[in-house]
Amino acid sequence: MSGAGDLAVDVVVVGAGPAGENAAGRCAQGGLRVAIVERELVGGECSYWGCMPSKVLIRPGDVRAAARRVPGVAVGGLDVAAVLARRDEATGSWHDDRQLPWLAERDVTLLRGHGRLIADRTVEVAHPDGSVTTVRAARAVVLATGSRAVVPPIEGLGEAEPWDNRDVTAARHIPSRLIVLGGGAIGAEMAQAFRRLGAAEVTVLEGGERLVPREEPFAGEELAEAFAAEGIAVRTGVKVVAVRRSGDVTAILSDGTAVTGEEILVAVGRRPATGDLGLEAVGLTPGRPVEVDDDLRVPGNDWLYAVGDCNGRTLLTHMGKYQGRLAADAIAGKPVRDRGITPRVTFTDPQVCAVGLTEADAREAGHDVRCVSVPTGGVAGAWVQGSPFPGTSKLVVEAGRRVLLGATFTGPGVQELLHSATVAIAGAVPLDDLWHAVPSFPTVSEVWLRLLEEYGL
Repeated sequence: MSGAGDLAVDVVVVGAGPAGENAAGRCAQGGLRVAIVERELVGGECSYWGCMPSKVLIRPGDVRAAARRVPGVAVGGLDVAAVLARRDEATGSWHDDRQLPWLAERDVTLLRGHGRLIADRTVEVAHPDGSVTTVRAARAVVLATGSRAVVPPIEGLGEAEPWDNRDVTAARHIPSRLIVLGGGAIGAEMAQAFRRLGAAEVTVLEGGERLVPREEPFAGEELAEAFAAEGIAVRTGVKVVAVRRSGDVTAILSDGTAVTGEEILVAVGRRPATGDLGLEAVGLTPGRPVEVDDDLRVPGNDWLYAVGDCNGRTLLTHMGKYQGRLAADAIAGKPVRDRGITPRVTFTDPQVCAVGLTEADAREAGHDVRCVSVPTGGVAGAWVQGSPFPGTSKLVVEAGRRVLLGATFTGPGVQELLHSATVAIAGAVPLDDLWHAVPSFPTVSEVWLRLLEEYGL
């Protein structure tokens, strides 16, 4: 919908990515009149330039690697054109037609254009045709504008036309040599995916001590070993001081060495997309995360909510969706609290799957913890999946209450182990009760039994 004029609703949501869609849909299902504003594509970053296309690019390499672990399975090559075509299918070729029926079924009004706060409970939408709609919300405004990739202030980097997450997931070709600046989830995933899709050289430059530096140390160490085995160069503890492009792109490092590639991917972090949101109209600072309480409400503005990446709490799609649901419930008058239990998966091979606190984070927070670790591949179900089956499984247990504070699983395709740990943490399930959650045999989930035995049950 576009066009000039005024619109009165109960709730207006600015941003139609996963967080905004969930907030809008749940409010509408509760009987409220809802409008949602989107300046790009309904479905947001995740659907077109993040989670979905990246995982489609990752999957073929994972399948080949899994097949190699099983004797007797013939492993062929990859049809890169077919992989890119499936990526295009996943994104709807960057059209959002498939997303629109979901809003229509819930009677959510879509306003295409750029939304800005201009007063309490009031959003002005500038449409692509130049017209303007003023939307007044009787109950609430929900901000769900997501985040954008950070391009650090490195000399020459901007002029070198670096790739960000949008460029790499929408790539039309596989570069022969790829430099990846940043060894977090996005950098690590795309480094391995593009190596497996045919890049002859991939170099990851990480300023920290290890890959995926926010996770348990063993995760980064195991990932580095896997990357080395696949011919991916990893350099940690390095700083890029300048970048030059003359045909190829060269990253100059603080130790005087240089790395040259066809493209350079910048994956060093993201910042909330709040710079042109009209935050100053309601006493907030543009360009910064919109701080919220645990009910996702902005302090001092009892009608204003912020969900997903734009509040800076946890920049993950599923957490944004969760917050969108919580905000909708709060708008409906229900008591809610963002408990901040965060599951996260880095979809490399081995995968790095974690929820809750790492051991270091738990100790820093003052918890008395006891930790146990076992090899993920030390169960029969892992052997059935193939060999070798590398990885480690670890539990962080609050010693006094004997409940989980965190868990990490590494290994091939172990992401489905994570939800059981999330349930255990969310429900504060004592270890003595988890002992009676019998894993099926032979499955990789039997690693839970090994962990509890290691704890002493």
